[in-house]
This record gives sequence, structure tokens and C-alpha cells, in this order.
Amino acid sequence: MALGKDYAAQDCSLARALEVVGERWTLLIVRDAFYGVRRFSDFLAHLDVPRAVLSARLQSLVESGVLAKDGHDYVLTDMGKELWPVVHTLARWGEEHLSAEPCRLFVHAGCGGRVGTDGVCPACGRPVPLEDTEIHAGPGARHRDDPVSRLLRTPHRLLEPLRPV
Repeated sequence: MALGKDYAAQDCSLARALEVVGERWTLLIVRDAFYGVRRFSDFLAHLDVPRAVLSARLQSLVESGVLAKDGHDYVLTDMGKELWPVVHTLARWGEEHLSAEPCRLFVHAGCGGRVGTDGVCPACGRPVPLEDTEIHAGPGARHRDDPVSRLLRTPHRLLEPLRPV
């Protein structure tokens, strides 16, 4: 029996959410959009995903309202930005249970404190808005040589466009 492609029989909000972000590669595309990746070619180089899969996932994210197309750029919508706590918490869960060291650190640009899974900076005790969060390479980051990975070696605010050359 073939595996179904949706959760139509499920009466569950999680199932509906998974129909939008649950396919392989989708959350990594969303993650990269938070990191500032905007162009198809940059997603392709950084994720090393098959071109047809990337095209289908980007189209699906645009159709569902998570991303918007702005010229040649894909940008997170307000709906897409609301996925940040999910992406951040899942990354921190992976780092705690599946990694020896964190690949990426999320830092409050205002004071330098590391943002907690709850989105609060323990150093100053305030919630950190997405736009005030910096991404830093962590000690577990592999130094890949694609243009996006090279740019992510230096601190960079989330949502700020990356423009690899």
C-alpha cells in the first residue's frame, strides 16, 4: 500500500501544520530563510537539495503563505516568521540530544547573551525579538565551502539578507 501524501483523515492542527512544513527539506528551507537566504541559487548551494525538490518546496511554501516571492527573492511572511520558535526550539533540541556541540548560536544583539529556547535572553531577562537575534557559528559548525556557509561564519542578524557573491 502506498503511503499517503497528506493527513486528510486526521482531525488535528498538528497534522494540518505538517502538511505545510512536514516534508523533507521544508524546515531547512525555512531555517535558511531566517538566516537571510533569499535566492533560489543560494538555497540550492547551501542545502545541496535536488533542484526539482527545492522548486516544489519553495512553490508550496509560497502557496501556503509561509514565504512570499519578491522579484527573485523569497522572503518570510508574518506567518512564516511565526515559525521561528519552532525552528529555534527544534535546533536546540537537536543540539542537546543529537550533537556533541552546537553548530549555530543565537545571540541577543543588544547585550550578547545567548537566547534561550523560550526566546528570552538570560543575561538581560528580556524577550528577544527576531530582528534582534544574531546567528553565530558554534563550535560544532562544519566549515563547508559554499557561499552561504562562508557568510554564516561571521555574526549576522536573522532575516538580514545574505548576498553571496
